[in-house]
Amino acid sequence: MSKILFLTTAHNYNDDRIFFHQAKELKIRGFEVKICSLYSDFQGNLDGIEIESHAFLEKSFSEKVNLFLEVCESFLPECIICSEPIPVLAARKFSKKKKISIIYDITEWYPAMSMLEEYSFPSKLIHGFRFSLIQLYAGFLSTHFIFGEETKKFPLAYFFPFKKKLMLPYYPDRNYVSENIKKLIPNQITLCYTGAISKDKGIGNFFNAVGKLQKLKPNLKISLLIVGSPRKESDEIYFSNLLTKFSFENITIKKPTSFEKFTETFADADICFDLRELNFENHHSLPIKLFYYIGAGKPIIYSNLKGIRRHMNVSKFGNLVDPKNADLIAELIVNYIENPQLYDSHAKNARKEFENRYNWKAICNSFVDFVKQSIDKK
Repeated sequence: MSKILFLTTAHNYNDDRIFFHQAKELKIRGFEVKICSLYSDFQGNLDGIEIESHAFLEKSFSEKVNLFLEVCESFLPECIICSEPIPVLAARKFSKKKKISIIYDITEWYPAMSMLEEYSFPSKLIHGFRFSLIQLYAGFLSTHFIFGEETKKFPLAYFFPFKKKLMLPYYPDRNYVSENIKKLIPNQITLCYTGAISKDKGIGNFFNAVGKLQKLKPNLKISLLIVGSPRKESDEIYFSNLLTKFSFENITIKKPTSFEKFTETFADADICFDLRELNFENHHSLPIKLFYYIGAGKPIIYSNLKGIRRHMNVSKFGNLVDPKNADLIAELIVNYIENPQLYDSHAKNARKEFENRYNWKAICNSFVDFVKQSIDKK
């Protein structure tokens, strides 16, 4: 039985991609699987998967690498799947003692904009360049690549074109998606926003669109469903100011829930939104929750992101928009209200596309085969 070790600094041990999809699938297929995370403290066994997690985010670079090395030397894996550069560096050190495959699973843009926020303009460029070199070095040390989306292939797939690679999108397992196709009730609508509550993720754009909708349809009963929370104090202040400015009457705010129950939290929604800002990082993203929305049977209105356009055609179940164009977004909502047959078609198509194409079952075999081949050829 081959041993597979997941190493991550920035993801929790029960991350939806790492634990609920990749690790569980490998365990089902007969592998011995362990996850080591530096995000929070937990040691134990979940569904037959060994977990060793430590709250090490504030530790030094060398302390993080040494901890990962200790885990590697104790578990002795044949394959290590890494989510960030630091795990790759640790895996490479371990590979000098035992021949292994090192799979770098790239799901985040690196360096992320959040990593550069604390720096002023001149040093921001310097640190951005430094982080980019670290990413390239991690790519050089890896033996295989997994990319979560087409737009994340740059730069590693271009600098190292001969390394084996796999495209593995964020399609959810059907077991974690509850179907909740709605029928529109005349003269009322429930609009939904989920995720981090911040200006960058589009809560302001969402409120502006709802404000325009109120003016277009003053007698329409509009209910807002928000599932999420601000992550920073500045986001809390921004959100509080929005609530005061718009003073929406029917608004429900739910705290983030467990991954398994995510789709249940927006079961009452008629339309789901993601109106994040059109900056470089967001443009090169394929938002994970998009697949949970369509799996639940919800028509979507999303920012017109390059990451989405390159991956799929959403016209059968929603619209891509300029998130700043509140007038257009309001008109699209009105179009659903005035054409319930269009709404019904988009809701059914969303679920159908999920069932036929955008679910974990459609891609899990390619993932397992890729891991097996990396071990066989190491």
